[in-house]
Amino acid sequence: MTISSAIFACRGPELLPAEAMFFRDCNPWGFILFGRNIETPNQVRRLCADLRNAVGRDALVFVDQEGGRVQRLGPPHWRKAPWAFSFGDLYRIDKQSALRAIWLNFRMIAEELRDVGITANCAPVLDLPVFGADPIISDRAFSRDPEEMIEMAHACMDGLTAGGVVPVIKHIPGHGRATVDSHKALPVITETLAELEATDFVPFKAFAGAPVAMTGHVVVKCVDAERPITTSKLAFEQIIRENIGFNGLVMSDDLDMKALTGGQTKLAEQTLAAGCDIVLQCSGHLTDMVNVAKGLKPLHGESLRRAQQAELLPEFLEPFNHASAFEEYTTLMRQLEPIS
Repeated sequence: MTISSAIFACRGPELLPAEAMFFRDCNPWGFILFGRNIETPNQVRRLCADLRNAVGRDALVFVDQEGGRVQRLGPPHWRKAPWAFSFGDLYRIDKQSALRAIWLNFRMIAEELRDVGITANCAPVLDLPVFGADPIISDRAFSRDPEEMIEMAHACMDGLTAGGVVPVIKHIPGHGRATVDSHKALPVITETLAELEATDFVPFKAFAGAPVAMTGHVVVKCVDAERPITTSKLAFEQIIRENIGFNGLVMSDDLDMKALTGGQTKLAEQTLAAGCDIVLQCSGHLTDMVNVAKGLKPLHGESLRRAQQAELLPEFLEPFNHASAFEEYTTLMRQLEPIS
């Protein structure tokens, strides 16, 4: 079976016949859900099942469920999880409590996702925010300190994998110092390679063995002053594969973001040629997906191997008592409440 090197989205809460036909013919590696796709638990279960039926296999279904302001499944049907930086606040009060609370939080998130058929979560954020940068990262990061970040991100990833959900580290090689939001414009990172190796790259190097990473659409000027790392073969190879040493599957961030320019077919071709294993396209518009599909290639070689390794993770699901976990988690998080 030929599988295309893409993750696609659908337009609404139900899979339309035309979308199902396209997915059947294109056979993307995976799917991603957004708020527009999510209404109730039963509806999400049906949608995930329909997406998998369209390709005839147990494809990974992704979502952005970080907590805080990036949470696609939310009240009233799902728990409101806190933003990552609140765990950083707890870490500075009680390190062990914070690490346990993070594990419990993301283990519960994994349970909530698996319950509706979602098997991959685009978290944790490993970007180190700096003062003066665009606020797109800010409270989505556990910490500004690399070593604190690494410890807390490990707890996050362990919680997700214990729940049979594939974690996706992002946004490699680091978006925290960008002065513009890559959804709106192309960030240019002007620091030297030595400076980046001592800061931004540190968390990503610590997770060089992670199963999946998502690129940041950023120009690293000291390596390639013209093209973002997503479409720069020079920067991709030198920074992601060699300097950071990441050998897992790399998916692009959304090709629809304004940081990238050019036609969708060409962007898909450039992204794969640069070294990404998978392209991500999120609009849900059928015309956009068709244009991206024209630039795709079948998963093969090392990309296929990496994809197959990531697909194994949801098979390892550890027993879990949600009620007792939530009680313990709530007790730990009370340490952040102000003393009256």
